[in-house]
Amino acid sequence: MRSALIEAFLNLFKKPDTKNYPFEETYKPKDYRGLIKYNEEKCIFCLKCEDVCPPQSIIFDQNIEDGKYKYYYNSYLCIYCGECVRACPKPGSEGAMWQVEESEKPMAFSEQRINDDWFTLEERAESNRAKYKAIKKERKAKEDAKKLKEKLEEQKLSEESTVKGG
Repeated sequence: MRSALIEAFLNLFKKPDTKNYPFEETYKPKDYRGLIKYNEEKCIFCLKCEDVCPPQSIIFDQNIEDGKYKYYYNSYLCIYCGECVRACPKPGSEGAMWQVEESEKPMAFSEQRINDDWFTLEERAESNRAKYKAIKKERKAKEDAKKLKEKLEEQKLSEESTVKGG
C-alpha cells in the first residue's frame, strides 16, 4: 500500500500518457469504421438497417398520405458497428448504404439535449407507421367491398339475362 501511495504521488508530477483528444487527431487503423452514408435513390426501403441497428440510430419515418419513407440517422447514438451496412441488400459506395473512415466530432453537450428530439422522432415514426398501416387496411377493405359489390352486380345481371333468354 505504501508503494502505491508513493507511485500515485509521483504521478502527479509526470506528463500524462493520454492524448489531448479533441485537439490532437488520434491514430485510426486501416479497418476503422466511421460514419454511415446513405443514398436514398438506391434504397429499396426494406428497413433491415433500422431493424438490426443495436442503438437504434437509424429511423425511417413514413408519410401517412403517400407511404413514402424518410431516412434519419443520429451519429451521436451510432456505435459504428456496421451492422446496418452488412444487413443492407445494396451495400457499398455504389449502393444504398456504406461506412466511411470519418467520424463525427464529439461536440454534443448534455445541455443541447440533442437526443430529446430523436426520441420524439422515434415515437412519431412508430405512430405514423401504425396510422399508415390502418389507413392501408381501410383502403383495402373498401376496395374489397367495391369488388365484391361489382361481382354481385355482375352475377345478378348474368342471372337476369339467363332468365330472360331462357
